[in-house]
Amino acid sequence: MPQLRVMLSKSVILLMVGFLALNTSQAQVKFRGDMETIDPARRFPAGWTYLADVAEIYNFKLDSGIKQEGKYSISISNKGKDVDIGASGFNIPATFKGKEIELRGYLKTEDVDGWAGFWLQVAGTEAGDDMRNQKINGTTNFTEYSIKLPYNDKIATKITGGARLIGKGKIWVDNVRLYIDGKLINEAAPKQIVLAKAEQDTAFNKGSGISDIKLTPRKLLNLTMLAQVWGFIKYHHSAVSVGNVNMDAELFRVMPGVLKANDNAALSKVLEQWLDRIGTFNPCTTCKPYRGNNESILPDYGNLFDRSILSPSLTAKLRNVLNYHDVENFYISFPNGPVFEHEQGYAFMKYPDTGFRLLCLFRYWNMIQYFYPYRHLTGNWNKVLPQFIPQFINDANAQQYVLTTLALICQIHDTHADLWTTPELEAYRGKYLTPFMTKFIQGKLVITGYIADSAIISKSFKTGDVIKSINGQPVAALIKKYLPITSASNYQTQLRDMPLKYLLRSNNPNFKIGIQKPGIEKQVSVRGIISSHANFEKLADSNYQKPAYKLINNNIGYLYPGRYHNRDLPVIKQVFNDTKGIIIDMRCYPSETVPYWFIPVSKASVRPFVKFRTMGILSPGLMEVSAPLFIPVEDNYKGKVVVIVNEATQSAAEYTTMEFQSSPDLKVIGSITAGADGGVASILLPGGLHTGISGLGVLYPEGTESQQKGVKIDEHIEPTIKGTRAGRDELLERAITIINGK
Repeated sequence: MPQLRVMLSKSVILLMVGFLALNTSQAQVKFRGDMETIDPARRFPAGWTYLADVAEIYNFKLDSGIKQEGKYSISISNKGKDVDIGASGFNIPATFKGKEIELRGYLKTEDVDGWAGFWLQVAGTEAGDDMRNQKINGTTNFTEYSIKLPYNDKIATKITGGARLIGKGKIWVDNVRLYIDGKLINEAAPKQIVLAKAEQDTAFNKGSGISDIKLTPRKLLNLTMLAQVWGFIKYHHSAVSVGNVNMDAELFRVMPGVLKANDNAALSKVLEQWLDRIGTFNPCTTCKPYRGNNESILPDYGNLFDRSILSPSLTAKLRNVLNYHDVENFYISFPNGPVFEHEQGYAFMKYPDTGFRLLCLFRYWNMIQYFYPYRHLTGNWNKVLPQFIPQFINDANAQQYVLTTLALICQIHDTHADLWTTPELEAYRGKYLTPFMTKFIQGKLVITGYIADSAIISKSFKTGDVIKSINGQPVAALIKKYLPITSASNYQTQLRDMPLKYLLRSNNPNFKIGIQKPGIEKQVSVRGIISSHANFEKLADSNYQKPAYKLINNNIGYLYPGRYHNRDLPVIKQVFNDTKGIIIDMRCYPSETVPYWFIPVSKASVRPFVKFRTMGILSPGLMEVSAPLFIPVEDNYKGKVVVIVNEATQSAAEYTTMEFQSSPDLKVIGSITAGADGGVASILLPGGLHTGISGLGVLYPEGTESQQKGVKIDEHIEPTIKGTRAGRDELLERAITIINGK
């Protein structure tokens, strides 16, 4: 399950999405990585760009003085004030045949305080790497580095990559080459691109022609049924499966007639005539839909087959469509979890018209209805559709549309689901951020550290101070306001994300903070910093400077997977082998796969640790559960092992913890984890909106889900405000006590 164990940091995903807006032609593009072909208008290598929103923090220059070869290199340097991510990159269409792609390039560093590296992503697939496991820093001469990724030419759409500097210092980038199956990419064989009939249908690419819907109860019902029938046809009809039907365009063709229908009979007639145009099938009395071989959850077809609304003749034709299922579909594939293909983002529509806004709802609702492995955890998903139709119709501007889409996404309660790189959302949240960090402890918003180094700030705001109000609004009221647009699997993870997304943000640089200290309550004014200047990777990881491993009291091993590298394992084995126990601090995202050696030995030769809930195209909406996977027992650690978790333990960290829990000799302590496992399936929505879902159901061997609930915890313990004020790590203290047998 590589997508569970190797994932890019959020910051790199954001950079990749930003570069995806460039160079979108599908022609065979020549890659230029030698930095010798210069765009005279920009004085920068042709085909390369950088993120403009960090240009005030980083310098991006064409350098003729220091280069690995030729006349020029690219230099990226921090201006010395703030810490962010400076990245320069390229983006070319994936129009090449092949099975493996490799980036090779040279980097030189100078006084890098943070880290630098190349990154490479194949859009349309799960393949991506950002060299976060190597983390080049300090001062180094030009050195060649390489990233290799699988390259699936059938589903790959774009190749995006480049170099980046996180933190301070300076780097030079030169002589970057791309290879497909060992051959320079400019010499690689092109793949034949034949547009399907669906892609040739561009009648509505500039607008739906549908606006100003005056919603009535009748029209609401009609649109609800249209969404259900449209999505069913999209994922079941064989004419759609082979790529002959542009379902976006078909929605806009049938919608005007649906809106005019004044009763159920008229609605059924419009939909049936539309279905007849797409194609119908002869009845099959012996056909039966696939119902799975293992424990399963059956599909939900809403109101399509209960005949309470649609006519008998229409429902009979829909039943025939269901019986003639296909093993492939133009809009969905399953290389390892769902991949939503051939979905247009219409990025130029910052404020899509009413038809396209409804397309956003209908597309997303049906993706969840048929291909979300946790649909059963969303409550009554069928009720969400009529609930949101009025909201999407009434959105008056681009920001309202984005916020409505985010509220829809939040309905599935999935920490993997959010909106990425959306300017309208960032404008809503605010340009400025308070210069301190916070966390919810014992149900209260507590200051835990500082973003800006300032004696004035640290004097006014102390670690452990409780924030009661922000700009005159009680924190409790702000939580209630922002919960509906804070996407997370559980309440504690919503609270984890809310400060940096909303509570500590404003478009006014002047914050007025209501502080509660022991015996004192007061209002303190402070000026915020520009939020885009903050190092969010550091903010998300309060243990940013922790070592990968160390000894505690010379007899207890401590491992921090967020800094761990497999190259250190031989030394770690030697240092930890004779210790009383090991503490694995999983309050982070693992930087590499943590090996089985850390799982304590038990008597069993193999141990089951996980089952998967999967979905497929044979019967969209059907969820099947796999047989358990097993972990072999090798030369593992012999002592006690305690794993610490909290709301920062997410995705690969949760999956790794579940692996460890295959051993009865291990104890997990802490609080509820993020409850988002199973890799991320990407979703593209109108207006160029990007989101995702957990794409694979992850269960313990006996069937308990980790989604929303988080991993199983043997001893629940949380930090206290008192301990925070004293600078204590109470969870680590408890882990030490357990290792010592107390």
